[in-house]
Amino acid sequence: MTPGPGAVEDVIDAQLAAQAGRDPAAFSAVYDRHFRDIYRYIAGRLDVQAADDLAAETFLIALRGREKFDPKRGGLRPWLFGIATNLVARHRSKEARHYRALARTGTEPDADSHETRVVDAVSAQRLQPQLAKALMKLTRGERDVLLLMALGQLSHEEIAQTLRISYGTVGSRLSRARKKLRTELKDIEP
Repeated sequence: MTPGPGAVEDVIDAQLAAQAGRDPAAFSAVYDRHFRDIYRYIAGRLDVQAADDLAAETFLIALRGREKFDPKRGGLRPWLFGIATNLVARHRSKEARHYRALARTGTEPDADSHETRVVDAVSAQRLQPQLAKALMKLTRGERDVLLLMALGQLSHEEIAQTLRISYGTVGSRLSRARKKLRTELKDIEP
């Protein structure tokens, strides 16, 4: 019996991780193999500008911590998505604190400021406002599971490894997220 495509990918990733653990130059193969998926995931959760920075930071953190990667705890791809998910959460927290501070001071951001560019980027996203509003009503855990599946195209097992939760928890969070989204979006015409 030949291994399935996922098993082959895991073997390749394990070999890359082992090589990168010994030789930092070998890490470029990890970057080449996974950067596009990590970037697409982050860009789908935030914006293109943030994705540039956070995708690069994901691989910098992975490079620095490459010796800590343990293939017995999960695959390389979920490990990278876990780093990216944590960076997205940290970015959002920092951004929320910044906007709360702006709201307290009562000052308007400049027309060409970072804040204005962020607002413009969010406004220009393809997602309908109702979908964004519905996603914000999900818990962080539900949103992470749903977006890792939708944007990162991770399997239930990879999501479990990424978030360090059980396979069953992935399924229950995904089920709750879908139910909440159906309720929130029931009045939207396709």
